[in-house]
Parts: sequence; C-alpha cells; structure tokens
Amino acid sequence: RMAFTLTLAATADAGAAPEIAPEVTDLMLTTIVDGIRSDRPDPIRLAAAKALGNSLSFTRRNMENEQERDMILKTICDATQSQDTRVRAAAYECIVQIAYQYYDKLQSYMQTIFQLTFATIRSDEEAVALQAIEFWSTLAEEEIELMDMAAELAEAGQAPPPESVCVGYVKAALEHLTPLLTETLTKQDEEVEIDDDQWNLSMSGATCLTLVANTVEDAIVPAIMPFVHQHIQSENWRYREAATMAFSSILEGPSDEAIGQFVNQSIPVLLGALSDSNDLVKDTTAWTIGRICDLHVRSIPEDTFPTLVNGLAGKLLSETPRVSSQACFGIHNLAAAFQNDNAAATSGTNALSPYMPHLLQTLLQVVDREDASESNLRIGAFEAISVLIQNAAPDVNAVLMQLLPAIIDRLAQSFNMPALTNEDKEQKEGVQGLLCGLIQVICIKVTKEELLPYCDSIMTNFLQVLQTKNATCHEEALSASSAVANILEGDFVKYMPALQPFLMTGLRNFEAYQVCTVAVGLVGDISRAIEGGMQPYCDEIMSALIEALQNSSLHRSVKPPVLSCFGDIALAIGAGYEPYLQVSLMMLLQAAQTRAPEDDDDLIDYVNMLREGILEAYTGIIQGLKDGNRTDLLLPYVDAIMGFLEMLASDRKNDYDNEVLGKAVGLVGDIASSLGGQIKEQIRQPYVMELLKEGHATGDATIVDTCTWASTVVQHILTAC
Repeated sequence: RMAFTLTLAATADAGAAPEIAPEVTDLMLTTIVDGIRSDRPDPIRLAAAKALGNSLSFTRRNMENEQERDMILKTICDATQSQDTRVRAAAYECIVQIAYQYYDKLQSYMQTIFQLTFATIRSDEEAVALQAIEFWSTLAEEEIELMDMAAELAEAGQAPPPESVCVGYVKAALEHLTPLLTETLTKQDEEVEIDDDQWNLSMSGATCLTLVANTVEDAIVPAIMPFVHQHIQSENWRYREAATMAFSSILEGPSDEAIGQFVNQSIPVLLGALSDSNDLVKDTTAWTIGRICDLHVRSIPEDTFPTLVNGLAGKLLSETPRVSSQACFGIHNLAAAFQNDNAAATSGTNALSPYMPHLLQTLLQVVDREDASESNLRIGAFEAISVLIQNAAPDVNAVLMQLLPAIIDRLAQSFNMPALTNEDKEQKEGVQGLLCGLIQVICIKVTKEELLPYCDSIMTNFLQVLQTKNATCHEEALSASSAVANILEGDFVKYMPALQPFLMTGLRNFEAYQVCTVAVGLVGDISRAIEGGMQPYCDEIMSALIEALQNSSLHRSVKPPVLSCFGDIALAIGAGYEPYLQVSLMMLLQAAQTRAPEDDDDLIDYVNMLREGILEAYTGIIQGLKDGNRTDLLLPYVDAIMGFLEMLASDRKNDYDNEVLGKAVGLVGDIASSLGGQIKEQIRQPYVMELLKEGHATGDATIVDTCTWASTVVQHILTAC
C-alpha cells in the first residue's frame, strides 16, 4: 500500500494535480507522513519526502487543519536532521513549497524553520544548504508579491484580505540573515570555470540577497555596507569578489537617497578593480558597473564619466569573453540612460558624443574576436552598438553615415562565410540578423536624403537574408524593411515586386508567429508609405490576413495587429477597399464577440488588445472610404459598428489604461463626421454620450481633445434640421 501511494503522490505535480477525493488524500498523506518517520529506511524516507513535495498542491484542506498541519510540519522538520543528505535536501524542498503555497500558515513554525535553515546554511553540505537558502529566497519573493498587492489595493482604497497580509519575516530576520548570506558569497567554487554558470552556494546567496534587498528596501543598506567597506579592497580575492557581489546585489531595492552616496563613492574603486589580478573579481566588477549604469546612472559623478567610459572600453578587447561581455553590458546600460535626453535635441549633443567613434569602432572589433561566440560576447557587442546608435545625439550623424556602408558591407560579406556545421550556420545567420538590426536603427536616425543612396544595396541584402530558412533572420530583415519603408515613403514602391513573395511567406508563417507579427506590421508600414501603390498587392495580402484570423493554431497575440492592418490597408487604397469590405467587417464582428472571464488577467489584456485592433480597423476603413467618397458602402454595417460601441460603453471596468476608450471616442467622431445625418438616430443613443462623458472625465489630454472634437461633430448632427 505504501509503495502504491508514494508512487501516486510522486507522479502528481502542481501542473497536473488530479481531482482526488478527500478520503484518498487523507490516506495518501497519512502514508506519506508515516514514510518520512525517522525509523523508516532512508530510501523510503526519501521517496516519501519527494512525494510530499508533489502532494502539497492538493492537500490544502489538510493544511487548513491546525492539528494535521502541525503533524506535517513536524515530520518535515524532523527529516531535515536525517543522516542521509538526499533526505535532508528533499525535506527542505518541501519547506520551500510550503513557503510558496502556504505563506499565511507559517507563523507558528518560523522560529523552528529559522533555526534549522540558519544552521544548515552555515554548516551542511552544499546540496542541502542550497535548499535552505532557497527557502529564504522564496519567502522574499512571496513578501514582495504581497507588498505589491497591498500597494495596488491601497491605491483603490482597499486593504488586503487577512490571508494575503505580508508578515515581514525577512525584515525581522535581517540582522541575522545578512551576515549568513555574505558568508556564502565567500564560498566561490574555484574548480568551476566562470563561463560554466554552475549553480553554487555563492550564486544562490547572491540571488537571495538581491531578493532580500527588494523586500526590505532601504533597510538593506546599513546591514550590508559595513561588509562591503571592510572587504572590497581585501588582500583575499574571495572577499574582494564577495564584497563587490554584495554591493551589486543591493543596488535594486533601496532608494537613490539611501544608496546613492555609496554608488558615488564606489565608482573609482570599481574602475580600479576592473584591472584586478583575479578574473572572477573583474567579471563581478564589470557586472556591478553595468548594474549601476542601469539603476543609478544619476548617482555617477559627472567628472567620473570619461574615466568610466574609457575604463569599460578598455576591457572590450583585452579581457576574457565573460569580462568583455560584462563591459558591453555596462556600455549598453550607460547609453540607455540617454534614451529620453531631451536636451540633446536642443543642444545637438550629449555626453556620449565625444566617445561614439571610438566606442563604435571598438565594439565592431569585439564582434570580430575569435572567441566572440563565448559568453554571448558577440550579441552583447551588437546590442551595445544598437543602443549607442539609438541614443546618439545629432552631432554624431556623420559618424553614423560612415558606419552605415561598413555595416551593409559586413552583411554582404556574411553570405560568403563558410557554414560547414550547424553551429557555423547558426552563427552566420545570427550575425546576419544582428546586422539587419543595426541597419534598422541607423535608418531611424538619418534623413531620407542621407539614406537614399544606400537603399538599393540595403534592400538587396535584406532580400538575400529572407532567402535563408532562419525565422529570427526573417524577423529582423522584415522589421528593418519597415524602417526603410517609413523613411522612403512613396519611393519604397520600387521594391514591392521583389519583396512581395517574401512578405507573403512571412504572413503565412503561422508556426513562427513572431515572424507573422512582424510581417503584419510591415504591411501596415508599407500601406502608410506607398498608399495607393499598395493596390496591386492587396488581393494576396488580404487573403493571407483572413487565413491568419481563421487559423485556430496561430498564437492569439498576432490577431489584434491583423485586425488593425485592415484599417491601414483601407486608409491606403480608399475606395479600392470595396472588394474586401464585407469579409473584413465580418471578421471584425466575430472578433467583437470575444469576452474574458473576470479572474483571467491575461485574457482580459488580450481582449483589450483585440478591441483596440477592432477600433483601429473600423477607424481606418471609415476614413479610407471617406477619402474615396464611398461612405455609402458603410450604411449596411452601421448598426453592427454602433452595437460594438454600445458593448464597450457597458463593459468599461477592465479598460485599465483607457486605451480602448480613447480609440472608441475617436471612432464615434469618425463615423459621425463621415455619415453625418444618415446616422442621427444611432448617434443620439445614451451610450454615445456616456462614452464621450467618460472620455472627458479621464483627464488624459489626448483623449479629452478627441472627445472635444467628437462631441462637436455629434452635436452638429443632433442640432441639424
């Protein structure tokens, strides 16, 4: 009986927990707990402990009973003292699961678990200590989630239910927990190569410390900084690396006010440590600088900026792939900090400008390193180049125009790279995709006149990339083609005959749905660019879009942009949209019937996106037919369109960001201005006024402006004779 029950429980996991009758659960749990008893053989105890871990998801009724819960917890805690390492580790795995699934039941047992986990982390074998640390990581994650929930409810004037209140175990244990975690940071594994990323005690401790910092926020700073100050320049490399990792781990969580002064003071020390004699210290230091650039760039002293940039650049070519990859990460984050730099548009420059030529040239050399395939170095270098270009100030335009032909040439040469193995082929196609991405970001930064001389070469290379059988390459090439279409506008039409077959392949690539999504976006961009020039290609394109909507296996995220694309095409070809009007409006009507259950946040988000796509489609179709003087074609469909608006007016509670409302009031204005008095009866309905009223009440400037315009149009219709 025991063997059967343990086998049944061991095969039941949280994702496939069967519907089990209470009496069966009771029997199973009794058998499992009996199997974990200290007088049982270790193989039985191990099997029972694993079975209990798998069973916890369907023993909630038992865990609600204090007596049964006490028995379960006592048995598990006893098992953490087993002589068998595997039993101890499995027992802690159960405790981790209880922290995750039954946080609200922990209070009576925390003192015992506190003592057990601390002793285990300090002195037990690594396999067991890792699970004890995992308990505190899980506890921190749960408390972060509960605090986030409480903050959301507080904004709505509500309090969390009793079972969802954060008790604050992590903060209560902080004084004792942090010294224990910093001790684990000094237990780096010398036998493991840095690039192996093998999970060990120091990595687990760093992860836990990061979660703790996010849980207790400012309180972590005085708890950790003494350790950092004491050891960051220690003669022992283990302590130098541990102190650096500890500092990196607490960068996220505390406020700028709490951590900022220490960030300011750390930069010179960290820059010096980039030249440490130990590779792991250099690796962690570069990672820490990258984190600072990401999270606390405003705390970096202005006079340190040149030294910081040059320090990171100096590690791109001379260090191991891992350290150089972290240097790329630092440059990437430093450049990203200039993303919303409005001053650059006014002054024409930013702090990056003096370093751009050297950084771009050096990063391209990194791409060519023989070991660039290790530690994601090549990808990191390409991503750093991309972000530098995206955030380049206007005074770097000449540098970008020198870079563009070099990138095009690299893409052209890539087709001649030998690919004798699958690994070679993947590397070759990966480089081609990344080069397409760089061309895309340059296209966005330059003018049409600057780009025009290179467009034939760019599109020729993109078409060659599209002949590969790599979905990521297709995604990048199609996405980059969108950038070219956006800047060339009507001149892009010359590339359509050659591009159309590949565009159709992308639209019908239902398995690689990301490619399909990008292809749909490209259709929209081309429609806006070449307008009426799109007409000869519409039969095929519309057929593929309809197929996409009818394909039940296609990832649902593709369908909202497909619907929106109807509007882009209609707006481009005007009255020429007539052959597609009936079938597309039928598709919109079907999509409008989709509803989401109240307890499914993912589906609620999807339905909102679907509704936005429908509204964008209706708006584009109405405007297109208005431009083509064929609004009469809309009259048979007015009731369906207005019915959709009525449904939206009555189902507003899940439109959290008012995105649907903003587009709905825009549609009210468009249909009213296009059909005028012909829809006077429909437009006078209460739900129309309700939508406009709610739009005004949002206070959102864009929505209010749209409402004001739509209200004027509606009022004109209602007051007309």
